[in-house]
Amino acid sequence: MKKIGFLSFGHWSPEPGSQVRSASDVLLQSIDLAVAAEGLGLDGAYFRVHHYARQLASPFPLLAAVGARTSSIEIGTGVIDMRYENPLYMVEDAGAADLISGGRLQLGLSRGSPEQVIDGWKYFGYGPAEGESPADMARRHAEVFLHMLKGEGFAEPNPQPMFPNPPGLLRLEPQSPGLRDRIWWGAGSDATAVWAAKLGMNLQSSTLKDDETGEPFHVQQARQLRAYKAAWKEAGHKRAPRTSVSRSIFAITNDMDRRYFGRGGKERDQFGFIETQRSVFGRGYADEPDRLIEQLARDEAIAEADTLLLTVPNMLGVDYNAHVIESILTHVAPALGWR
Repeated sequence: MKKIGFLSFGHWSPEPGSQVRSASDVLLQSIDLAVAAEGLGLDGAYFRVHHYARQLASPFPLLAAVGARTSSIEIGTGVIDMRYENPLYMVEDAGAADLISGGRLQLGLSRGSPEQVIDGWKYFGYGPAEGESPADMARRHAEVFLHMLKGEGFAEPNPQPMFPNPPGLLRLEPQSPGLRDRIWWGAGSDATAVWAAKLGMNLQSSTLKDDETGEPFHVQQARQLRAYKAAWKEAGHKRAPRTSVSRSIFAITNDMDRRYFGRGGKERDQFGFIETQRSVFGRGYADEPDRLIEQLARDEAIAEADTLLLTVPNMLGVDYNAHVIESILTHVAPALGWR
């Protein structure tokens, strides 16, 4: 059995043919898609976070709204770029959204990917400390966030407060019990996956990672997941970890599917450089269900993960994306033992 969710990058564009023409459209349709996905029996609704782009950005209002409209589906991010975040304020936002949802948040954090703006985090008021890289700053913000989620008092109370205080040092509010165990790290390398395991975070691995061996993407990603699990065991954490991978998977079942994806998926891995790092971008899948099942059965990383996030073409509208999800749940997942 495997948990299956969707991952939306939340694109919007006023271009002809787009079903998502404004920021309002993408936010409202994201909520509607989560409701539809829950009705289909999907396990998770996850959203990507980008800045300076016609995509979803500030995640917590959306997560709270989805939480208020749904009752069982997991609600998450994949991922929040911690270079841009105030970790203390984020504890308050995350706590509030998690309480609204009844404890269903699954927050994916990371260093983030190259953005639309050079050093965009500096306009948000953040910058690396002396000797730090932007990636170091992201990890530092994440560690502060994780520490504050424990709910321990740290702030000296005012001796003449406006309202009575509980005894001792004060903590951030609202706190949501259990949220600390539902934090994920989006790792692009084996080393960051091991770092995440040591800190007790779950692991998200996308369709992009550092090319560390030259092997096919799914083989390298499966090795990354195994290294993470070994590090988790060595760290001695009491609970079981969770791991997810994301894939573009489209089952071609009707003429509309053939029109959009009939030429097949991105059937080969792509190798290249992102900034100065040699990277590998994993293939996509689009085919008739029987052939799709055969191809996916050979993906070692999907087999290694307990959670699969399906990247959806959100600009094609809620109804079509619900069809894409239902096709996977109906025609593909049972044959592979995911359902």
